[in-house]
Amino acid sequence: MRDRLTPLAARLGDAEWLDGGFSAGDLMMVSVLLRLRASGILDTFPNLAAYVARGEARPAYQRAFAAQLAVNAPHP
Repeated sequence: MRDRLTPLAARLGDAEWLDGGFSAGDLMMVSVLLRLRASGILDTFPNLAAYVARGEARPAYQRAFAAQLAVNAPHP
């Protein structure tokens, strides 16, 4: 996993987003990286952890995540 995250962390560097402004690519990447949080591996890549936090803080991300949860919620 570190072999994949190291070049990603280097690519992001000190930038806020991967390709300038926030894009669908960031939305997808944040969603993927979010799954790694519980493993603790993101803690070893502070810029990626901060990137995920920025992505999660975006209102559009929060709406999309809430909508995804609603779709996947069990229905009585």
